[in-house]
Amino acid sequence: MRLNQIITSTAVAICSTLAFSAQAADITGAGSSFVYPAYSKWAESYKAATGNNLNYQSIGSGAGIKQIIAKTVDFGASDLPLSQADLDKDGLTQFPAIVGGVTIVVNLDGVKPGQLKLTGQALADIYNAKVTKWNDKEIADLNPGVKLPATDITAVYRADSSGTTYIVTSYMSKVSPEFKTAIGSGTAVKWPAGIGGKGNEGVAANVQKIKGAIGYVEYAYVKENKMTYTQMKNADGQFVSPDEKAFAAAATSAEWAKTPGFAVDFTNASGKTSWPITAASFIIMHKSQEADGAKGKEVLKFFDWALKSGAADAAKLDYVPLPAPVVKLVQDSWKANLKDASGKAIW
Repeated sequence: MRLNQIITSTAVAICSTLAFSAQAADITGAGSSFVYPAYSKWAESYKAATGNNLNYQSIGSGAGIKQIIAKTVDFGASDLPLSQADLDKDGLTQFPAIVGGVTIVVNLDGVKPGQLKLTGQALADIYNAKVTKWNDKEIADLNPGVKLPATDITAVYRADSSGTTYIVTSYMSKVSPEFKTAIGSGTAVKWPAGIGGKGNEGVAANVQKIKGAIGYVEYAYVKENKMTYTQMKNADGQFVSPDEKAFAAAATSAEWAKTPGFAVDFTNASGKTSWPITAASFIIMHKSQEADGAKGKEVLKFFDWALKSGAADAAKLDYVPLPAPVVKLVQDSWKANLKDASGKAIW
């Protein structure tokens, strides 16, 4: 099923009111647009399996964090893992739910998907406004035989507070000390040039309509919109294309058990087949749930179902499901961290 069909059908599934079924349990979440295609499909399948509804708002990781802190949703979703200090400050806990890849996309006449090669340094120089033409020597030297126009480069970035921006700026800060000093990493940074778009959807739309544009989006948006993606040079010096296998290869470097709050950043991971801009997305909840913790239990039921039964749906969209040992770590964290008002574990 195509992504737009998934989202259209899911809009019906996840926006149903309680009047649809007296037995239905509604849960709400908000945040990352990076994971929206996967959560939309999961919501559709979960509704079919259980009759329960998920209403998920794709508003960006920063806004999702604000909403869960304010308790206006049952969970927040962020591609920026919060530090243990930030979690403790607001009485929160987090766990990974899925892994995906940020993909670099371009709008260049005559260039086919996967034909153009970039290094992390070249990407950083483009977004740092040091490289402003597509036929610049830094790009041309990487692409002998590719006809590159003398077109201005328009760097498209996220206009909202974004976990996807955090992922790509974390990567560029690792490979380019100059980028780290001038721009740095974060969910929102001060870009020297370019144009913003809201959500992964907005970035994809702007790249598609602007000749000479470059942008960064989650891979599901690339597939759905048939966008022209680039190869990237990884930490082992190999040029690789984005796909589920490349994301999975990068994710093998994650040391979940050793990292407080599961706050793993595995951009620029080693491995000959690893995609260098791979990351996990995280679910954030309040440790202390209201009253008997019924709503929190429903959230955990959804993610328990997703982690066990949603792997095929995720893989079809080229996300990487969490491996079984990591799922167990996640579920152990639920038992340890999520309590009802009396202090009893809700899972």
